[in-house]
Amino acid sequence: MALTEDMNSLRHRVYYAARDGMAITLYALLSNIPKSDLHHYLEHPVEDEGHKCTPLLIAAINGHDNVIKMLVNRFSPNIEQDGTVQLDGYVIEGATALWCAAGAGHFSVVKFLLAHGADVNHSTKTDSTPLRAACFDGRLDVIQYLVENGADVQKANNYNNSCLMFAAYRGHIDVVSYLLTKGVNPDSQAQCGATALHFAAEHGRLEIIKRLLKSGAKIIKNKMGMTPLLSAAERSKSEIVEYFIKKSWCSKEESVEALELLGASYANDKDYYDLEKAYYYLHWAMSERQKNPQFYIKKTLMPPIPAYDNHIECQTLSELEAIKFNSNALHMESLVIRERILGSFNPEVPHPVIFRGALFADIGRFDRCVELWLHALNLKHRHNVTVRFDLVRFAQVFAQMMHTGNEVAFNLVKQVLDITLQELIKNKTLLNTSKPDAHESLSEELEDNIYTTLYLLVIITKILKKLTPEEEHYLFRLVYKINKLNLTTSDGSTLLHLSVNAKTPVDEFHTKYVCKFPCAATARMLIQCGADANSVDKHGNTPLHIIVAYQKPITDFMTLHSIITKLLDAGAHIDRVNNNGESPFDAVLTGVAEIILKSQHQLSLKCIAAKAVKTFNIPYKGIVPLTLSVFTDMHGTTKKKKMK
Repeated sequence: MALTEDMNSLRHRVYYAARDGMAITLYALLSNIPKSDLHHYLEHPVEDEGHKCTPLLIAAINGHDNVIKMLVNRFSPNIEQDGTVQLDGYVIEGATALWCAAGAGHFSVVKFLLAHGADVNHSTKTDSTPLRAACFDGRLDVIQYLVENGADVQKANNYNNSCLMFAAYRGHIDVVSYLLTKGVNPDSQAQCGATALHFAAEHGRLEIIKRLLKSGAKIIKNKMGMTPLLSAAERSKSEIVEYFIKKSWCSKEESVEALELLGASYANDKDYYDLEKAYYYLHWAMSERQKNPQFYIKKTLMPPIPAYDNHIECQTLSELEAIKFNSNALHMESLVIRERILGSFNPEVPHPVIFRGALFADIGRFDRCVELWLHALNLKHRHNVTVRFDLVRFAQVFAQMMHTGNEVAFNLVKQVLDITLQELIKNKTLLNTSKPDAHESLSEELEDNIYTTLYLLVIITKILKKLTPEEEHYLFRLVYKINKLNLTTSDGSTLLHLSVNAKTPVDEFHTKYVCKFPCAATARMLIQCGADANSVDKHGNTPLHIIVAYQKPITDFMTLHSIITKLLDAGAHIDRVNNNGESPFDAVLTGVAEIILKSQHQLSLKCIAAKAVKTFNIPYKGIVPLTLSVFTDMHGTTKKKKMK
């Protein structure tokens, strides 16, 4: 049954009363509703500040005991009804009232719901149980009660992250101790191969590490080959590193590499940057390498990497001491060390590289910024890590370079566009082969990359005249390949639509200084490289429909004239109608656009005939060839005959 406006208003009043703990008001509202209609108000979710849930769920999140008790005792809502909630900044899909109460630490609500039959192991969309939710907040009383009532302490979520790992990550020592007494395996591994020790080490939880080791936890490598010791070093957790390297089971080689990684991380970490500490730990590590001349621990050096200034790692104390006061050399030394120890495939390697590049951009060293970012981009792309934010970062820095009068070399943009094309192909493939529940996030990533592609194309039109014939040929082939992907945004807009639309959003960070729409040069390049001038969005609008609605015809006359002319030259139909039966002539919003259209108006006999067929509702489906039928469709909407 569809809700009327009054019913919808009442449903919101019911929800708000539950949210705000107004039990008497809520009872009064529900008492006046026929019992057969109660489910419309108690089981249909309401959207509110990130939540999309029922009155029972919102009352559970907020810990309103009186509301929960009144609802369950008087109106018997579905206690297992789930919804989408926000808790501590996280969006949780498929959460029940028990999950919400456990996650928010409302013990009395948890007790009441369990007493009234709530499923103690009912998990969310990602297989998170109420017990796991309680481990986030660290309420030991709630956790103990859930376990006493049948909560599965071994159950992990979709990523195989256990309750023990979660408690270790959050730093709840009492919860960790309790779970261990209940027989939880301290060596269970998440999908990434990490154990509870890894999570504790990454976040500097020394007391939890001691407790886990006391319980017999083993030192295990994750899938990236990292021990908890290396995980702590990579995250700049010096206290943890110094604790681990004193252990008898930690070899000299392991301790040296951990100290090197710790120092290297301090040199390029945006949150823990400290060059003095960086040098201190690098010096300590080098001293350990050379401590015993008979058993000198030699480095396995990497080939020089241009992005790191082809820097060769120091191999002796004297070499390291020589660069003590050379901050750039220490930064490059550290980036090389990180890549050597972690490996080029490790997803943690690119972040400090990007950070260092951003600092170069801040001081106007765009050459070094782009060189470092390209290295990070290639590392991530090579190992199939999403690069959507990296690509938009390049659009931003190229725009910043142009805006500040710095030259943008074609070779740089080409490299980014090459990877952008590969990302777009991957996006489309994943979207076509993935499960439906992944479509939203994949579509969002594809749309982001479409806009970034557009920004990059606008940027490259600014240097088009400087290209050699070979470079221009390469570029046009690349744009042709992009056009052949038939990319569209959520509203069906193609790159050509977006290039001629004044409403196309532009990234606010530097990009806005260079990318302005409509853009005649970008539209011209897209058309020249095979873009379909008659493509339609979800509203049936062609790019011609879009541009004739441009409302700055006087100040930007040349742009308007150039785009309309180029579209018509490319075969755009001047009489094609959209879903509202409007042709570009009908969509015109200014006299200037109308004059330009009329000056270019050369309607073919074929178009006139098609329009007549649609206007007079002459049958043609199944009579004329398919291509002619499609051509006729675009010239008007079928009119229904009036009943006499």
